Amino acid sequence: MSRESAQKRPLNKPFLLPTKFSIPLTRWKPVTEGTEARPRMLVSTEEPPMTTAKKPTAFNRALTPSAELAAVIGATPQPRTEVVKLMWEYIKANNLQNPKNKRNILADAKLKAVFGKDEVTMFEMTGLVGKHLS
Repeated sequence: MSRESAQKRPLNKPFLLPTKFSIPLTRWKPVTEGTEARPRMLVSTEEPPMTTAKKPTAFNRALTPSAELAAVIGATPQPRTEVVKLMWEYIKANNLQNPKNKRNILADAKLKAVFGKDEVTMFEMTGLVGKHLS
């Protein structure tokens, strides 16, 4: 395309890219500043990374475990998400998942003090563990 034909092309028509070029997370935006306004320019739509600290929420606030739960995960205060991760580490390290139904957890002596039952589902576990955090 010669320079003359490029200047004759109206600016209100979209600039089309060949189909083999796919550019994700970008959009085309007209540029009107500068000495020579170009018809179109590629502008990124990615947001800059956040630099502020996260607000404390119920999920990331450190909570102190009860004596029964401290026997399983330790006595240091932990957020709820870390408590559940530590519980799963303990369950998998001691092979306490039901072999027939992996969603069920078979309680040993330490976990029976926390759960109050011999067998609980993984969904019940989070609620029962929450009662032992303060």
